[in-house]
Amino acid sequence: MKKVLWILLLSALALPLSAQTDRKELRAGNRKFAKGKWAEAELDYRRGLLKDSLSVPGAYNLASALYRQEDFDGAMKAFENRDELAEATPHAASWYYNKGDAAIAKKDWRTAVDALRECLLLTPDDMDAKENYLYAKEMLKNEQQQGGGGGGQNQDQQNQNQDQDQQQQQQDQNQDQQDQDQSQQNQPQDQQDQDRNQDQQQGQEPQMTPQQARQMLRAVQAKEQETQEKVKKEKAALLKSRQKDKNW
Repeated sequence: MKKVLWILLLSALALPLSAQTDRKELRAGNRKFAKGKWAEAELDYRRGLLKDSLSVPGAYNLASALYRQEDFDGAMKAFENRDELAEATPHAASWYYNKGDAAIAKKDWRTAVDALRECLLLTPDDMDAKENYLYAKEMLKNEQQQGGGGGGQNQDQQNQNQDQDQQQQQQDQNQDQQDQDQSQQNQPQDQQDQDRNQDQQQGQEPQMTPQQARQMLRAVQAKEQETQEKVKKEKAALLKSRQKDKNW
């Protein structure tokens, strides 16, 4: 947390004299940010940006305040169209790290990968950035393999569809079992004994009914899907555990 606030405050103090029109608002916002008053700090940063719309420190700090309020869309918007300006400041690496972190929160894996790559080009030894980069890269790969391309909403929809498919398969299995049990109950006992004796005399296993075959196929498919989902979740959880709450 100390490193976070140091970067945040320094961004307000390191402005050249020609770009200090928003300095008062930045300082006021930083004081409120340090006290955890994110919404009040946001207002100060926005006032500063009204005076200097191209202010990199103002945008950086505004994104920080919005991120703290879990307004990830707003945080990403604060980063828009300022990358080139940010690269000319001493805090370009922190800019790209925070941008990548906000993109991860939105499950915008492509933007996260691109931003964290830029951060690593500037600070190759930043292990936090490297771990987040690997995580975002792996999630982007998973999304592409699943045919996604629209960020976290597509992934959530796919997961919901898979859950619905599994529920439907379970309902079909239960219905098939009920039909089979009902059929056996309705069949005369003498006929059941006769069929069983005939099968034993002929030395053959009882033939599988279409309902049993369909039920077995669905059970195999459900098991395969369950195994695949378990592997993906374990892999994602392992990578996600490396994430660190940094720079915010």
